[in-house]
Amino acid sequence: MSVSDSTQGEPLPRGAVRFADLAGQVAVITGGARGLGYAIAESLADCGVSVGLGDLLPSVEDSAVRLAETGSVPTAGVTVDVTDPDGVTALIEQVAATLGSPTILVNLAGIGPHVAALDITLEQWRQVLDVNLTGTFLACQAFARHCVQAGSGGSIVNIASMSAQIVNVPQRQSAYNVSKAGVEALTRSLAVEWIELGIRVNAVSPGYVLTDMTRTVVETRPDQAEVWKQRTPLGHLGDPGDIGPLVAYLASSASRFLVGQSVVIDGGYTIV
Repeated sequence: MSVSDSTQGEPLPRGAVRFADLAGQVAVITGGARGLGYAIAESLADCGVSVGLGDLLPSVEDSAVRLAETGSVPTAGVTVDVTDPDGVTALIEQVAATLGSPTILVNLAGIGPHVAALDITLEQWRQVLDVNLTGTFLACQAFARHCVQAGSGGSIVNIASMSAQIVNVPQRQSAYNVSKAGVEALTRSLAVEWIELGIRVNAVSPGYVLTDMTRTVVETRPDQAEVWKQRTPLGHLGDPGDIGPLVAYLASSASRFLVGQSVVIDGGYTIV
């Protein structure tokens, strides 16, 4: 039995969930070159959204080309370091110049090292907070400034984690947990400040999803992955395709009364 078969359910079919009002809009996705970010891009593309992918990985350009072919929408791939404010501003501007003014932002860029609190260095701690929390803020700020200048509203979906609300075991990841709790707090704060600008801000907090990051754990530490699976009432890890439709919903007018919330999608992990 393969790793995928033993740890996750059947993927949701592409295009199974659509929100018609998204057609023709433009989205920017940080951390969009692969894994969960790319799956979210696919869901938005299925709704007719033009997608600008931003990522530190140079392969982001190839990912954009592939998405254009499979999703039949205009795309752009931009290499960006989300901890660089000028770079993040340039990402928004380049997507606007290439695809049109963005009205959707999805913040996914992040890192999650498993390092015990007694052993983590100050440099490692700062890097996690810089990428996961400060990077999210910088992208939100650049996007909101663009919306104000363009005279448009928009929707921001920050990708937090169930780790914002619980302490995961058996791994040690205090820096990651703190950074994602910060993303949830940032989401609420910006939602209050920016709703008058016509910008809705919400978050999605996934549980264990079989991405490139978690796949490494599954393949190298199967006993740890088995703990994750056993503690999930649904009995398996999520598929990246499970998250995209929820992000599309939060980006669409179907969720217009939802403001400043963090929606947990974790197979039931946090309820037991």
